[in-house]
Formats: sequence, C-alpha cells, structure tokens
Amino acid sequence: MAGLVHSLKDNPRLDRWLRFLGDRTVRIGTGKVELGQGVLTALAQIAAEELDLGIGQISMMSGNSVEGPGEGYTASSWSIEHSGAAIRLVAAEVRALALMHAALRLNASPDELTIVEGVFFRNGIPSGIDYWAIAGELDLSAEATGMVSPKPADAYRLVGTSVSRLDLPAKLTGSGFIQDMTLPGMLHARTLRQPGRGAALALLDEAAVRRKAAADINVIRIDNFLAFVGIDETAVRAAAVAAAEYSVWTNARALHPEQAKAEWVAAQPSIDRLIGDPLAGSIPDRVSATFSRPFLSHGSLAPSCAVAVYRDGMLTVWSHGQGMHPLRENIAKTVGLPLENVACHHVQGAGCYGHNGADDAALDAALVALALPGKPIRLMWRREEEFGYEPLSSAMIVTVHAALDAAGRPADWTTEIWSATHGQRPGVGGAYLLAAEAMKEPPPERKPFDIPLERGGGAVRNGIPLYDMAAKRISYHLIHDVPVRTSSLRGLGATLNVFAIEALIDELAARAGEDPVRYRLSTLSDPRARRTLERAAAMAGWSSRDAGGAGKGLGIGLARYKNASAYAAVVAAVEVDEAVRVTDIWCAVDAGLVINPDGVVNQVEGNIVQAISWTLIEEVGFGPQGISTVDWHSYPVIRFSDIPEIRVELIGADQHEALGVGECAGGPTAAAIGNAVAHALGMRIHDMPMTRERIMTAALRA
Repeated sequence: MAGLVHSLKDNPRLDRWLRFLGDRTVRIGTGKVELGQGVLTALAQIAAEELDLGIGQISMMSGNSVEGPGEGYTASSWSIEHSGAAIRLVAAEVRALALMHAALRLNASPDELTIVEGVFFRNGIPSGIDYWAIAGELDLSAEATGMVSPKPADAYRLVGTSVSRLDLPAKLTGSGFIQDMTLPGMLHARTLRQPGRGAALALLDEAAVRRKAAADINVIRIDNFLAFVGIDETAVRAAAVAAAEYSVWTNARALHPEQAKAEWVAAQPSIDRLIGDPLAGSIPDRVSATFSRPFLSHGSLAPSCAVAVYRDGMLTVWSHGQGMHPLRENIAKTVGLPLENVACHHVQGAGCYGHNGADDAALDAALVALALPGKPIRLMWRREEEFGYEPLSSAMIVTVHAALDAAGRPADWTTEIWSATHGQRPGVGGAYLLAAEAMKEPPPERKPFDIPLERGGGAVRNGIPLYDMAAKRISYHLIHDVPVRTSSLRGLGATLNVFAIEALIDELAARAGEDPVRYRLSTLSDPRARRTLERAAAMAGWSSRDAGGAGKGLGIGLARYKNASAYAAVVAAVEVDEAVRVTDIWCAVDAGLVINPDGVVNQVEGNIVQAISWTLIEEVGFGPQGISTVDWHSYPVIRFSDIPEIRVELIGADQHEALGVGECAGGPTAAAIGNAVAHALGMRIHDMPMTRERIMTAALRA
C-alpha cells in the first residue's frame, strides 16, 4: 500500500494502533512484546512525541491477539524499525486529523493551533478543548494513508531522552512476570514430557505417583500428553518428578554424546545453496580457517509458564511467547477450535531472547484448561524440562575462505556454513508446538527450512562480510536432521559468522604485518562503519596495544547486524592463564536515531554479557536419556563476579533512521574476545566455548 511501511501494510486501521480512552489517556497497541529490551517504553516515547502528550498519558497494549495489530514475532531487532515506524506514522496522522477537527470546532486555521499534553492552544492561549473532547468526531476505523509527515528530529522533546522504563516498577515489587500471575480459583499443573516424537506411554504407576504427591491431584491424559493438576503447586511438582520414575515409554528418544558436537552435525546430509556472487574461476592465493560452536540453550532465568482458562466456549491463554497472533493461530489449529474462540495475551516472562519453551507451555496449559472447563490453569515447566525440551540454537561449523590481491587484501570471500535451522518458530516452515507431537495424529515431520537472507537470515545471518571485496558469497549447508529441535536464539548464526570473519581478518592483518584496526580501515569504505570502528579503538586506547603473547591481549570485532541494522565495534581486554578472563569491554554503537539512550545502552550491555558467556562457557551436552545439561551446574552461565567493566558509547546519528540494536553487539563481542585471546597467547582458539580444556589442549599442541 502506497505510503505505508512494514507492519502498517498488514494492519492499516488506525484503531488497531491508537484509541482515546475515558481516563484521558491514549492507548497505543503494538504486536511487539516486552522481553526486557525496554521496547514498550521506547514505543510510548514515539507515540507521545508525535501526539504532543506526556509519557504518563500513554498506556501500552502489547501482544493482544484480539484487539491489537498482528506483527508476527518479536524478533530480529525489528521492534523499533517496524512497530516504531508504524506507530510514528499513525500518531502523526491522528494528530493531523485531530488538529483539523479542533480547527473546525474553534473556527480557526490549523496553523494557529498547537498541542500541549493533549490540550489545544490557539495562538498560545488554551482553547478549552483537548483530544478527548473531539475524540468522538475522529473516524479511527479508517485506514492510515501514511502520507502525513512525522515531526523532524530537531523538534523532538521526548525521543532521544532516557525516560525511565515503564515495566520496572511492577518487576521490582514482585508482580511483573507471568510466573507471578494469579487468578481466582487457579489450579497448578506440571507435565510428564513425551521423550521424543513417536514415543508412546506403555505404563504409568498412577498410585505411586499419587503417593509421592501426598495431596489430591488430577491426572490428565490426552494420548501421550500427561499433566498433573491440583491446588498445591508443590504436590503437582512432586507428582511430575515421580512420574518420570514410575512410567515406561516405548520408542523413547536416545541421544549420544557425539551428536552434540559441531563436527557430527556438519557430517550429516545437507541441502546446499550458494548465496551471493558466483564462484571465482581461479583463486591463486587463498587463505582458509575453520571455526565452530556447540548447541546452546536460552538459559532463561525462569522456566516457561502459561495461564489458560476455557469458559463458555472461549479459550483464553496468557503467555510470555514472542508472538501472540501466531500463537493464537497455532493453538486454535492444534486443539481444533475456531480462531475466534481463542484469545492469546502477552504477559512478560523472566528472561529469554529467542524461541524457548514459552509457546509450548502455552499449548500445554490450553490442553489442561480444555480438559477442566471453567478452571484457570497455571502450568509451569520444571527447570529440567526447560533445559531438556526447549528448542536449542544449532551447533555450527564455519569455514571462511579469502583470496588475496597483491596488497594482501581480500578480493574474493566465501563464508561456508554447516548448520541446522535457526527458524522453527511455530507456524514457520512447517514447525508446530511441542505437545502436538503427543497427539494421536501428530502433524507431519518438519521439512528443512531456514530464514532466508532477505529476511535477515538464520544460520547465514551476517555471513557476508561488511568489508570491501570484489566478490563475496555464502556457501550454505542446511543440515537435514539433528536429533533435537533447533530454533532462534539471540543473533542466530551471526555470532559464529562474525567470530569467524573477524578472526580471519585479524589473521590477514598479521600476514600483511599490519595493525588490525588499520588493516580493517584500509578495506572499509562505509563511513558509519569506519566511524564506529575508530570510536571503539579510541575508547580502548588501541594505539598503546603491545605485541601480545604474554598472557594479556586486546582484540577487536566489528559488524553491522544483518548488514542492515545497528553498527557495533567491540574491543575486549583479556587475561589468559589456564582459562580466559575478560577484564574490560569497550563498545561503540551507531543505531541511527536513538529513542531512549539508557535503554539502548542497557540492551547492548546485556548482549555483551550474554556473548561473553557463549564464547567462554556455555555448551549443551547429550546423553542416553536425552539432553544431559539440565541444571545450572551442568549448563553454567556467566556469574556476576565474572562480568567485566563494560563501557558503551552511542554515536550521534539522529539524521538517520532508527536501527535495531538489541542483537548488534553479540557477534563483535565474541570476535573481540577470540582476537584478544589470540593476541594474548600468540595462537588462536578456533572453537567455542574457549574453555580451560581447549586452551590447555591448544597449548600442548603448540
């Protein structure tokens, strides 16, 4: 549709986005949801800015599948770029419409009117009317035209300021998460998970399970889906734990430790594709290097949880999943209800960037609610269940190949990637909700599918280098089958791709006898990328970097997320003995127009911390009973005591559009650490995580 952008094309009605409420606030709807990234605060700022309101006059409605706009999943750092752009246009158009009606009411020209906190002023004098006085005259059922220009950046008063997060007060007082949610008469539920597609429950000693529960419980069985329900949460949890001991399954999934290795994944059958420039005919001077990372868990702070109730033919589900409109469609399809008889509402969850178990827990709760009509059901996964059954981020191998020109610069580049899919959100590529596998007639097996590069890419995300080269391409090997579900985790394939690309760039700089920053600048024409790189280097005092090799190192990494969103350059300082300790991080970011500077810095800091954890310690293991890393001991994440000093600077670029920022620093951070370790040791560690064992093994080989 002409003049409309992104989400507004699919949701053109103004009243899906904006409504004037009787309490003298304006409700702003968004299909994007709050995952801890501060997006609802930023979107409220955008709306208040365009409408000339105070931030307290905006109420946000997020992830309402019945009344709000459908914007798919909250993913790929698109919330501000897509939803923010739509809200900006809608608010500007409604403001213009309201000015026209106010001018008619006052017998004035719209140019005579200004708006202050929703009140119309005529030539600087209050007119006595406001938005709410004329709201009934505005036809918000009309479709947006997208033809009204928003304010210029130099007129902003709220955008660009660090407004306090709207979601924090509730979280700080113990009521901000779905795990805290209660409803009158609510029952608690836990599940006995089907151990793999095709597994069938042959025997359950229900009497023994009830004895272990030591309280009255209901046992709900639907084919091979089992849940234990009762008033006492401790009792139903005890029942679920006991059920694993007192049940017998046929055809249960069995895993082998070697299947968790990236090398095993890369050896499986694949669908092969070449993306980018054609292969060069002859490559006289080619340098290659191979890098890997293991399967990763989301490591969510709290296990997945959902609340559901089935009453008077209507199934209502509250979930912390990342897309309520897709969830509604997937649940309705799975349980056989008409779409209009299912409503999904977002409630924030305690931690996750990506596709964890939230959607699956929502279907679990829905199944129990349908079995017990009229009873609100709160279903929460156990920690072991979260680690053992959520989708993982796929193990990957990346080999980067560079053909050099006479000056030692890359003229031809191939990033070769072996990975399973990073895109199995329900409803995408034939993927479905987990409990659907336990039904008598499960959906068909998923077909290999990954997110195409034009939508940001999955395994291939950031596989094309940012640097100037005559030809560059991706050789992608999409693995047919791995024995676990894989899907999206923050950054998707970008983390290892940037790690590998930046490692080889460092190696090429050493081969040419040049400083890594100067070498990068010599083959980088993008002025915003150059400025970001130079700023990070200056922040870290790069010019005083020594020759390395004495156990202390300084490394740098650069990328533009998806080659389309925010730029980030990271410098890491490390100390390496038997293990790696990151002591300092410096990061420069160009995110274009920044809505909330404090929120952006928080996002970047969190992304850096998570990337340190991936790079140094996180790794999923397999065993005969399934995933073997099912607690914080076997799957450790970074501790507060290991977080380095982190300094983030935002580069002023308000003349440019706002860019997605939440995942921009992950790849550069991993790359900076890898390059710093190589600088400290005089040798490179090619595999993540860079554990004590890998460092000692590399040292012995050296």
